[in-house]
Amino acid sequence: MKTLKIATWNINSVRLRINLVEDLLAAEKPDVLCLQEIKCVNDAFPLKAIQKAGYPHVAINGQKGYHGVAIASRIPFKSTSSREFCGKGDARHLAVDLDLPGGMTVHNFYVPAGGDEPDPEINEKFAHKLSFMREMADWFGGLKKKSQNRMILVGDLNVAPLEHDVWSHKQLLKIVSHTPVEVDLMNEVIASHDWVDVMRRFVPPEEKLYSWWSYRAKDWRAADRGRRLDHIWVTPALADMPRSMQVLKEARGWERASDHVPVVASLAL
Repeated sequence: MKTLKIATWNINSVRLRINLVEDLLAAEKPDVLCLQEIKCVNDAFPLKAIQKAGYPHVAINGQKGYHGVAIASRIPFKSTSSREFCGKGDARHLAVDLDLPGGMTVHNFYVPAGGDEPDPEINEKFAHKLSFMREMADWFGGLKKKSQNRMILVGDLNVAPLEHDVWSHKQLLKIVSHTPVEVDLMNEVIASHDWVDVMRRFVPPEEKLYSWWSYRAKDWRAADRGRRLDHIWVTPALADMPRSMQVLKEARGWERASDHVPVVASLAL
C-alpha cells in the first residue's frame, strides 16, 4: 500500500535551526514537510540544504524577520498558491497541489498567536487572530461546495481546542490559545469544511496531547505544561486515509530546540 507521510513543524527560524530540519528529514523521511515561522524572506531560505537532503520541490512564502511558511516535498507540485488574510501583508499561508493520482492539496498555516491579553478591544493582536480565523472559516466554507475536495490542512494554528489539549483546562480558560472565543472560532473553521482532526483519531480526546512547551519553564519535561497548538486535518474525502500519527516530543529536548515539536502523519493513498 502506498502512503503519504506528512510532517508539520513550527521551526521558529529555519536558518537558526536548519541542522534540526536536516536531522528530522534524515530520521523520519516524510514525503512532505511543512514549516511555519521560518522568519526569512524567500531568497534567504536555506534552499540548497533542503534540496541536498532529498527534497527537490520547495515552495516558500517568506517574510523578513517574522512569520513565513514553506513546504518541501519529494513529490512534484502541480501548482502553488498563497492567500493573504486580513489585509496585513503577513506570510501566513501556503498551498501546494501535489502531483498525485486524484490530486491532493496541502494547506500550510501559521495562525496569529494573539498576544497576551484575550480582549480584542484592547489587544489588536488578539483581534487580528479572531479575524483571521473568521476569514479561514468563510473561505473554506466557500470551497465546501466542491464535495470531492481532497485537502490536508496542517500548521501552527495557535489554538488548543479540547480540554486535554492543555495541561490545565481550568487554569487556561482565560489564557490566549484556549479561551472560549478562540475555541468557538476554531470549531467554526472545522465545521466550515467538516475537517477531520487526524491527531485525535489516534489519541482519544480524554488523553493529554501536546505539541508545544514554553521556553519559560526551567525544566519543560518535568513541568510538562504543554499545549496542542499544531494540527493536521483532512477533508471528508480523505477521512478514511490516515494510518498513523506521531508527536515527536523528544525534539523539544534537542539542542537549541524550537518550542514546538514536529507532528507526523501517514495517509494511505
